[in-house]
Amino acid sequence: MHAQPLTPARTSAAGFDLAPPSADDRARLERDLSPEERRVLLEHGTERAFCGVFLDNKKQGAYSCRLCGLPLYRSSAKFDSGTGWPSFFAPYDPDHLKSVTDRSYGMVRTELRCARCDSHQGHVFPDGPPPSGQRHCLNSVSLAFTETGQPLPDRLGRGAPEGGPLGEG
Repeated sequence: MHAQPLTPARTSAAGFDLAPPSADDRARLERDLSPEERRVLLEHGTERAFCGVFLDNKKQGAYSCRLCGLPLYRSSAKFDSGTGWPSFFAPYDPDHLKSVTDRSYGMVRTELRCARCDSHQGHVFPDGPPPSGQRHCLNSVSLAFTETGQPLPDRLGRGAPEGGPLGEG
């Protein structure tokens, strides 16, 4: 008789393992965070407008979750929203994000979290450009950037489905 996994394996349409990190892996990943990264990713904070390192990034590549390394956005979906935060109109793979109703600060917004590690990324608003009409407004400290041609981060040692360097795709 074969043992069944405690949680069913889940793979995104892009081929990435979406199983949450183990408690040990999560503790290891959290130890590497700066105080500001911890405040935003784990405590659902927001960085100040117009100060994030990726706001004006024009390089080609992908933006991944700073905590677990799951790719969240491609540079081809990035646009200048004028809001002071990196903005995207579509995710790398819709399976890589989850939406949660955020009722903080007397507002009702849709919070975006990494689907694998549940870390806070930012919020989504219905005022973006075509084709989606969405503006995914992200915190730079929630993200890591990988230039096209470089391997994606593999913080959990699970490998990437591409098996090689990142293509813009």
